[in-house]
Amino acid sequence: MKNTLFSEEDSRSRASQMLLNKVYFWTNTIKDWYHLLKDNEFKKTIIKSWQYLVEKGKVRIYAFVIMPNHVHIVWEMLEMNGKELPHASFNKFTAHQFLTQLRSVEPKELRRFSSVDNERKHRFWQRDPLAIEMDSREKVEQKIEYIHLNPLQEQWNLAKYPEDYFWSSASFYEEDKDDFGILTHYMDRF
Repeated sequence: MKNTLFSEEDSRSRASQMLLNKVYFWTNTIKDWYHLLKDNEFKKTIIKSWQYLVEKGKVRIYAFVIMPNHVHIVWEMLEMNGKELPHASFNKFTAHQFLTQLRSVEPKELRRFSSVDNERKHRFWQRDPLAIEMDSREKVEQKIEYIHLNPLQEQWNLAKYPEDYFWSSASFYEEDKDDFGILTHYMDRF
């Protein structure tokens, strides 16, 4: 399998919108590629949000990695979370928690996330996250491999082996460990 993030077909099928009961490879990036997620407390916020959404039956998560400035996840939206899709709830919850955390620990860092739009005072996630529908087992496997190898890339060098990086689903697939209680094996779906 190739270790590439995007193919020509992916770029043609890119959509920010996700539909219920379809599996997507989703990338969400911190505003200006800032390394906010380098701090484990912010990673825990992401996990907490995913745990809630899985526990409530709103999403099914097949693979993920939390990097210093972005997340990749292969997941499926199962049902609305109130009036919004679960990925919108994820963005809203995590942004609110990030704001609270920064106010109490690093209030000067908040300036970095000031927003000039009328929607909100602070923006933590960049607009228009990448969502690519996964309509075959081959695509899912390629994206999962990419996700698990992401921490090993030279620019990151976060682990020697994929399963050694704690903030990823690699150990689930290599060692049958789900430290966060959020994962479903992709072969249960494909």
